[in-house]
Amino acid sequence: MHNQFSHNTNILVIGDLMIDHYLWGHCDRISPEAPVQVVDIEKETTVLGGAGNVVNNLKALGSNVSVMSVIGNDVVAQELIAMLNTICVEHFLVTQNERKTSKKSRLMAAKAQVVRYDHETKDAINTQSEEDLIKLFEKKVQDYDLILFSDYGKGVLTKYVCTTIIQSAMRHNKKVLVDPKGTDYSKYENAYLLTPNKKEASIATGIDIVDDDSLIEVLQLLKETGSLEISMITLSQDGIAIYKDQLIKCPTVAKEVYDVTGAGDTVLASLGFCLAQGLDIVKAIEFANLAAGVVVGKLGSATATLDEIEEYKSSLHKSSIDSHIKTQQEILKTLERLRSQNKRIVFTNGCFDILHKGHVSYLDIAKSFADILILGLNSDASVKRLKGKNRPINMQEDRAYILAALKSVDYVVIFDEDTPYELIKIVQPDILVKGGDYEGKEVVGSDIVNEVKLVQFIDGKSTTRTIEKIQKVEQCKI
Repeated sequence: MHNQFSHNTNILVIGDLMIDHYLWGHCDRISPEAPVQVVDIEKETTVLGGAGNVVNNLKALGSNVSVMSVIGNDVVAQELIAMLNTICVEHFLVTQNERKTSKKSRLMAAKAQVVRYDHETKDAINTQSEEDLIKLFEKKVQDYDLILFSDYGKGVLTKYVCTTIIQSAMRHNKKVLVDPKGTDYSKYENAYLLTPNKKEASIATGIDIVDDDSLIEVLQLLKETGSLEISMITLSQDGIAIYKDQLIKCPTVAKEVYDVTGAGDTVLASLGFCLAQGLDIVKAIEFANLAAGVVVGKLGSATATLDEIEEYKSSLHKSSIDSHIKTQQEILKTLERLRSQNKRIVFTNGCFDILHKGHVSYLDIAKSFADILILGLNSDASVKRLKGKNRPINMQEDRAYILAALKSVDYVVIFDEDTPYELIKIVQPDILVKGGDYEGKEVVGSDIVNEVKLVQFIDGKSTTRTIEKIQKVEQCKI
């Protein structure tokens, strides 16, 4: 995938900058003061939101990116500027004293949003701020390959700002891509394309999208009234539809959806990145679909790197079971995504040569201790060293496939050493699980994890006994 992106891109994002603030905690009680949840806060995080999330997505893809916006003269503005400086993003910000810089705070419990509260001004920026923003654009427009509008309806992208900047961009032969807001799309006239979702497009045109015919009608109307080069509508789980000379629908590629927050930002950034690289619109949409598939599998405002997108694309060509079998390098990338979702990891390991009820019960209990169970599986060479030259009975590929098919097992990783110590160092699990026969013994990897749990095996169930039973049957036949 990387080889289709041949050069650095310089992209300018203009829009509503804000901070996404998260309070992460857990809830196990109701307040005695009122019938509301009491959330015990465990950590607090902040990320760039709004147009800032588009910026983050472009940075993750490796693009050079700058941002223009209007902010207030307040503490939130200073925090926002510091965040932009931290990620080395060039910023051209107009300060308007009476405005509140936007900050959205979300209270999260059990990985779900409990409440959101906003600190912001939603009024249109004043005339002076409009003129200052346009002057900044005129001064810098030649430096960029492409312009993105990230409109969150907070007042920065007024009709005057949009129409003036789009006209200027056209004079300089620069494409403008817009994530629109509101019902009046006339302010985006002559943009290259807009990225409304199905609901937004229906409201803007007054036409309900119920089938392909009504979809085409809306796409054509948007294209004609907005003088767009490309007409586009995002269709959630149904992918993306565009109309140039005919209808083209690119299906979605999301395998699991945890949170759609910021997915529109990812689509806008991905499209802009691809078009700035010279890719055609269909290839750009295919890439944007992949990127969106990655970010909706994460929690909160998220981004997708080229490596993550490449890994995700590769996983789509595997069976649903094969995609749960990872190399040690692949599990590192998967763990990064899981950690970003605040998932707790439990790890166990073994040969699992002939799968039986004892194994299944053991793994089911192990999974109950955390969110994700990663199983380290001894390779064939490792099993031979541990169990003897006649083992394993089943090859490592077969054992991994059967284990990955179990509901309790999230990922299987094969390791070649005699112990899983190096793999445990890679995984860094929250909990390590071993069999009850380790009672009173040292558990390999216990020095790495915070907690070790022992699970009792079902009496009479073991691979060795199964092999002995088979051998006895064979002897009787003789």
